[in-house]
Amino acid sequence: MARKFIDCRNFPSETKCTVAISADSVDELVDVATRHAVRVHKHQDSPELRQQNGASVREGDPAP
Repeated sequence: MARKFIDCRNFPSETKCTVAISADSVDELVDVATRHAVRVHKHQDSPELRQQNGASVREGDPAP
């Protein structure tokens, strides 16, 4: 089973966030990525945000 990841470098932001989050399951990854988006990027936790994070999941490892 390939690891899954979301990389903040793929999204424009004023903070120039370089965090990449990885997990074995999509549900776990989306949960952690959503918490990061709320805490660091001041987004509101919502079904739309979780759906957007789910659509951003990639397989493998983030590029250095």
